[in-house]
Amino acid sequence: MDVKGPITKVTWKIEVLSDVHSKSMDVNGQVTKVTWRIENFSTIQDKKLCSENFTVDGNKWQLLIFPKGNAVDHLSIYLGVADSSTLLAGWRRYAHFGLAVIDQFDRELTITKVTTQVFDVNGADWGFTSFLPLTELHNPKRGYLVNDACLVEAYVFTDRSIGFISHELIVKTDSGKLKTKESDCVKGAMDNQRTTSTKAAEITNPSPTPPYCQIMSLSFGAPTLFFSREEAKEALTKVEKALNMTPVNCYDSWKLSPLKHAFKILASFDCSSTTLTIEQKKELLAMEESLKELADRAVKALQDKNFLTEKESIKLTMTHKLDRNVIRYKEVESEVKQVEKKLAALHVQVEEAQMERENMLAERKEIFKSSKEMKMELEALEKQWAEYEAMAKVAEEEESIVLAEWGRIKDFISSIKGKI
Repeated sequence: MDVKGPITKVTWKIEVLSDVHSKSMDVNGQVTKVTWRIENFSTIQDKKLCSENFTVDGNKWQLLIFPKGNAVDHLSIYLGVADSSTLLAGWRRYAHFGLAVIDQFDRELTITKVTTQVFDVNGADWGFTSFLPLTELHNPKRGYLVNDACLVEAYVFTDRSIGFISHELIVKTDSGKLKTKESDCVKGAMDNQRTTSTKAAEITNPSPTPPYCQIMSLSFGAPTLFFSREEAKEALTKVEKALNMTPVNCYDSWKLSPLKHAFKILASFDCSSTTLTIEQKKELLAMEESLKELADRAVKALQDKNFLTEKESIKLTMTHKLDRNVIRYKEVESEVKQVEKKLAALHVQVEEAQMERENMLAERKEIFKSSKEMKMELEALEKQWAEYEAMAKVAEEEESIVLAEWGRIKDFISSIKGKI
């Protein structure tokens, strides 16, 4: 095994990866990387573990892990908004992120998953319930638990315009320090144990087709390891299973990562009845990269198709909204004209009312004036009323005198009528 250097043992570490390159956009950016080393993993009794909070672009995040699975027989890992309970109603956060369980024997076999999500009050944590089968996690042949320590990494990017995170980015990060010393020791112990058992099997069972077959690297300079025929068959089954999937479905890092190991087993399998040529071995080793490249291309093609579909959906939605706006615009324009007519009619009524008001005010003024004059005349009459009463009394007496004299003359004429 080619040991390139130890990974620094940490319990919690936050880094900012600068100048991360996006091939699709041909730009560079910054990605926040979080490393969480969980010791004594198999003895954890808690259903859920929450990491320390970390900040990306001023917002607080945290990792959540279900060591025994979130109601499934897989390791479950999520990214969550750490302060969601204290945020104002209607809050939303965007994140493009990747999660990884590091293979401490071979970083290229690391299990990774990448997604993009919008976090809100209805979904404050997003991730993967079925991240890694627990059987694979606890498989001593894998490097996911070394000395009962699990190494989890998270990569978080919050710029909506560009997506930098990929399986390749995660695997290549820290490429100069891919293995811990303890993982080398454990792996070495496993190799020695496997070699010893093989030698014992060869001595006790010298059959033409031995139960273990030697792995030979193409450089023929690496240490020899031995695998059973059952392991070779299992590797072949994994490859066939992957090939029976579509390239897009096979893109999932969990489905691709174990293939590297499987192809190595098949390419190096060397039994007397099934010896492969060096060209065939080289081709097998190259196939793993070819499958990964084909899966990447298939996913990229699907993303491009989905991008067009998404844009078509947006275009259709905007077209419908525009049509509704045009119809509503015409409706509002008609309603405005009706309101203007009402305002014009009301304006005429207002003018007529104003004129009627002015006439009434003029009439009121005349009434007030004449009433004032009448009052003055009435006051003058009241002042002379006693005089008028005295004159009337004198007139009555005079009238009585006149009538009496009038009667006397009448009576005298009547008395002399017969004498004439």
